[in-house]
Amino acid sequence: MTVTDNKTLPQSLLPTLPGSAYSDPELFAQEQAHIFEQMWFCAVSSADIAKPGAFRTVQVGRESILITRSRRGEPRAFFNICRHRGAKLCTEESGEAKRSFQCPYHAWTYDFEGKLIAAPNLTKMPDVDRTEYGLRKVHVREWLGYVWVCLADEPPSFEDTVISDVRNRLGDVEAVEHYGVENLELGKRITYDVKANWKLIIENFLECYHCATIHPELTEVLPEFADGFAAQYFVGHGALFGEEVKGFTVDGSEGLDRIPGVSEEQDRRYYAVTVRPQVFINLVPDHVIIHRMFPLAPDHTIVECDWLYLPEVIASGKDLSKSVELFHRVNQQDFDACERCQAATNSRVYAEGGVLVPSEHHLAEFHNWVLSSLTRNP
Repeated sequence: MTVTDNKTLPQSLLPTLPGSAYSDPELFAQEQAHIFEQMWFCAVSSADIAKPGAFRTVQVGRESILITRSRRGEPRAFFNICRHRGAKLCTEESGEAKRSFQCPYHAWTYDFEGKLIAAPNLTKMPDVDRTEYGLRKVHVREWLGYVWVCLADEPPSFEDTVISDVRNRLGDVEAVEHYGVENLELGKRITYDVKANWKLIIENFLECYHCATIHPELTEVLPEFADGFAAQYFVGHGALFGEEVKGFTVDGSEGLDRIPGVSEEQDRRYYAVTVRPQVFINLVPDHVIIHRMFPLAPDHTIVECDWLYLPEVIASGKDLSKSVELFHRVNQQDFDACERCQAATNSRVYAEGGVLVPSEHHLAEFHNWVLSSLTRNP
């Protein structure tokens, strides 16, 4: 896969990836192996595994991953595969194991650290090492109230990848720390089933050339977005609310309690952050919205979106609907656009791809990152 030669393009235009980049099963398999299975992947909310034995299973690249919490309260992640004959250990998406995880096939049983603790006739096999034949572990890190996993044997530096993406967008990491994301609570979760390639979704989130066309509610709240330059085009920039706008709500009405750590400079502003390869962080004064993508096929991506608020806001029972509805509409509008693009990726007309106008030129950096990731891990 290469970017189309731009020698024949006007100076104001840059080439995109070719159409096959969004539809080729072989390329998608390479992305699974060399991007999603090699990088830090934001898998579950910490609150989803709030206590020992609570678990979720998620798809990371080509692998099913089991994420739980140890007796000491530390996050643990394993390949969701029994070491005996390869049966899937946990078949449910979430649940709570009381004492251990037991394979439903031959009853091999593992504790929350992944150690093999029981199996039929195990005492008659003294040469079977219970640690060696325990669950295969996955690297894990907890940050911003989420559990991140990495399937690589030697994971890349978390600071040089995940945290670096935040720093490069906001100018410093402290800017996101002001929101105390790890202390917020889930107010709403919506899961979207998107019939589009994961790269189309990221490209859409990175630019706002489309905002005036398909996001009437968003541009009412953030008028500068109507000019076509997204907040992510400028390092450290947050889009300012309109003069008459009181909160980040679907009708611009009053929002909810402001997060105490948010600085005066950050007040009445929206910040968007893309953490490669599959996370969007949206920051506003009274809540935070986190998108996590789970690419399943070249043309199929699950997006799990969380709206997070102060614990006292959740406890109060305040109406969150106007707050949630704004970005829910944005999501629906964006994903519909991505699906329309996906439908054309196999067309002969789009075989060499399209073009990027000046307000989209920063998307070329994302394309180059995809290409370099595949080249770096051939």
